[in-house]
Amino acid sequence: MADESDKLRRAARQLIETEELLGGSFIPSDRAAASGAQPAGDDAARQQKAKALAELDAGEVRICRRCGLAGGRTNTVFGEGNPDAEVVFVGEGPGQEEDLTGRPFVGRAGELLTKMIQAMGLKREDVYICNVIKCRAPNNRVPNPEEAAACWDYLVRQLQIIGPKVIVTLGNPATQALLRTRTGITRLRGQWQSLPLIGEGLEGTAVMPTFHPAFVLRQYTEDVRGKVWSDLQEVMARLGLPLAKRSR
Repeated sequence: MADESDKLRRAARQLIETEELLGGSFIPSDRAAASGAQPAGDDAARQQKAKALAELDAGEVRICRRCGLAGGRTNTVFGEGNPDAEVVFVGEGPGQEEDLTGRPFVGRAGELLTKMIQAMGLKREDVYICNVIKCRAPNNRVPNPEEAAACWDYLVRQLQIIGPKVIVTLGNPATQALLRTRTGITRLRGQWQSLPLIGEGLEGTAVMPTFHPAFVLRQYTEDVRGKVWSDLQEVMARLGLPLAKRSR
């Protein structure tokens, strides 16, 4: 009986998160998500992955001087989350709040990404979140090719360590970089893609492109939110997560 009650509570909380994502006003999310969390997996393997990520971060990324962005940063923003995550969210690059805190997606766009993750029935701790570049570009501009190339190896190695089943690319720069395409996000979103050979062991990884949360905030329409939710439902189905139905 306790298990059934817990399932009902999780389902109810997931429905609330879904309603807020699709139909509610933007409210910073400070509640713990009801999680249909991923299986714990092998603890030894998880710890090994966590160690490898920490070594890459501390030993290379934090002291990186590969491009000019290093001179203007407050902190590098490596990434955070479950080192054994089944799904990795990849954005473009850190903004002002991320630069100040050293954490990815913690500003208003980050609050919306958290809400998106919660609507899937997960917590931020269940997934992994990172960006193509690890330092903030001035005025949050799109990273230039040289800057993206300087950080590319770090992103590839992160993905190789984690070995996700699905990568969700957020917005145009991340999508075009990982898929090696010039096709825009409007045409690609919602359609499953396969990761090209960007690194050993990654070729063929399922990729779901969707709009960046910052774009959703700028174009906060039911149509845009509905498209993002449709994309996330595709990911949920691929991972075997229960689909929450929107109430009418």
